[in-house]
Amino acid sequence: MSAAIDTHGTKRILMIAANPGTSPTTGWPVGFWWAELTHPYWTFTEAGYEVDIVSPKGGDLMADGFSDPEDDSQYSAHDILSLGFKSSPTHASMLQGTKSIADVALDDYDAIFLAGGQSPMVTMIDDTDLHAFVARAYEADKIVAVVCHGTCILLKTKLSNGDLLVSGKTWTGFADAEEKFADDFVGQKIQPFWIEEEARKIDGTNFITDSMFKAFAVRDGNLITGQQQFSGAAAANLVVEVLGR
Repeated sequence: MSAAIDTHGTKRILMIAANPGTSPTTGWPVGFWWAELTHPYWTFTEAGYEVDIVSPKGGDLMADGFSDPEDDSQYSAHDILSLGFKSSPTHASMLQGTKSIADVALDDYDAIFLAGGQSPMVTMIDDTDLHAFVARAYEADKIVAVVCHGTCILLKTKLSNGDLLVSGKTWTGFADAEEKFADDFVGQKIQPFWIEEEARKIDGTNFITDSMFKAFAVRDGNLITGQQQFSGAAAANLVVEVLGR
């Protein structure tokens, strides 16, 4: 029985959050999105899983301001799970001095889960080491889950045979309609490109979306994807459905 569907022992999840960066379009500091990390973390730990949080390059992590429940914008003021996580010294310390993926033994985990945020569009999209790590996980029969703007890596992640990981797959990610809404909300172009727009240029893959800013996740084999920041727990629940409790 493969590691991805092993029903014995404690399941282990490797969560990967983006390193801090700077947006080339807005000039803003960008990072991971709180809810896309904390809501899946809660889902996994409630299922009895062990969870480690790492980043592609290692080091201290930073969240997008709009995702912070204590941000002046109040955009995520409703997110009490993230408020609890960031207010807990034990949990908050998990985002300081993170290991890099280069220091991770992939065989130790049953699944990997990539959180999104604004940073992936800058720091992950051309990170070939990360793409190769994700491809290795997939080819080792691990569950690979990716949410929101983290799904940008699927535009470029190739398997060992040279095919895109999403070739022949149904998957989702941040929708063009959601990008337009976000741009209109802040009054300027935010992202350097749009995931849905680029995905629809790829032959042989099936990119789908649901309603704007509603929880939506889809599983196709060992690939699980979530549409946007409200889809983290939905994607995590699909992981739990596969791995069991």
